[in-house]
Amino acid sequence: MCVAAAGGLGYYLMQTGDAEQPSQAQRPGARRQGFDPSRAMPVTAVPAKASDVSVYLKGLGSVLPIATVTVRTRIDGQLMKVLFREGQIVRAGDVLAEIDPRTYEAQLQQAEGQMARDRALLANAQIDLERYRVLFRQDSVAKQQLDTQEALVRQYEGTVKIDQAAIDTAKLQLTYCRITAPISGRLGLRLVDPGNIVRAGDAGGLVVITQLQPIGVVFTIPEDNLPQVMQKLRAGDKLPVDAYDRSDKAKLASGTLLTVDNQIDPATGTVKLKAQFANADNGLFPNQFANVRMLVDVKRDATQVPGAAIQRGTPGTFVYVVKPDNTVTVRIVKPGPIQGDNVSIEQGLEPGEQVVVDGADKLREGAKVELIGKEDRAGKAGPGKDGARKGRGGRPPRDGAADAPAGNAPAAPAASK
Repeated sequence: MCVAAAGGLGYYLMQTGDAEQPSQAQRPGARRQGFDPSRAMPVTAVPAKASDVSVYLKGLGSVLPIATVTVRTRIDGQLMKVLFREGQIVRAGDVLAEIDPRTYEAQLQQAEGQMARDRALLANAQIDLERYRVLFRQDSVAKQQLDTQEALVRQYEGTVKIDQAAIDTAKLQLTYCRITAPISGRLGLRLVDPGNIVRAGDAGGLVVITQLQPIGVVFTIPEDNLPQVMQKLRAGDKLPVDAYDRSDKAKLASGTLLTVDNQIDPATGTVKLKAQFANADNGLFPNQFANVRMLVDVKRDATQVPGAAIQRGTPGTFVYVVKPDNTVTVRIVKPGPIQGDNVSIEQGLEPGEQVVVDGADKLREGAKVELIGKEDRAGKAGPGKDGARKGRGGRPPRDGAADAPAGNAPAAPAASK
């Protein structure tokens, strides 16, 4: 019994002594396992280049046709023929439908008959007027009778003019029996079938024509960018505008800025702009959503680096610059417009300087580097990573151990065995 108690006490004291001893990782000045500050870190670097950078303003827009017309009949009658196909491209003046013309042909004949009768009466009145003038000079008729005959001639002349107007109206009504396209464009769906009675007061109409060539896009930009745009317009510059699809990857069409709205929307702080596109391939469709990019400036010989070189941290926006002695230094930069995968640098970097684009996550000021290509780095990263993640005996390290650097700060070096 005493022996068992003594054994238990000895085991407890051994466990307590081991717990009070700090582990190797907890001792002051301990270094992460697998990190050697004297070893050069493999990185990929590229030189900064000088090239022209296009400055774009981006906005969300909607495609709007230059003109949209609902084709309606201008007279009442039975729709006899529909001469178009739904979705057809038509030109201004093309015949779209025909209305029964017989009623209007009869009205024209009636007006022409009335005109013939009134012209005969006018001719007879003019002959009588000439007789009265001769007799008046011979003092055979009274002046009042001559004046009455002159008034009758003028009355018939007025009647003939009314008859001519009636004829012109009847001819015009007859031409309205052939319904033509008022503008060029694409036809929509047919709204009325042949055989129906159509009237000028019908609200729906026969079909809708939408002009597609050219076509417009209305988009918005922040009001802060408006002075830059207005300065270009006042100078007479034609600002190029590109329309992209919903994913902002495929370009649909290219055009130019047409005009700017006359007021700013106070609710959103934006202003509307309208661009015009030739749309020769019908790539833009009415009411289609479009991402718009408008070229407002071109920066000549600007310094550019790949976007992967840009780092952000406590110092701000910076890059790692590789010096001639194969060490890196932190360089604070001021990024400018983005063009594709490249970022222009307005301050802090000169063309030709090498910047790190791969492997910057474990660098720090003054770190030694080894310049390698991306293919070489991919080959080295695999085994190195496996080795770093193995502790003693091939077991994975505990949480917070060797290969978990925070942000861009280099990991603390591990203690060597």
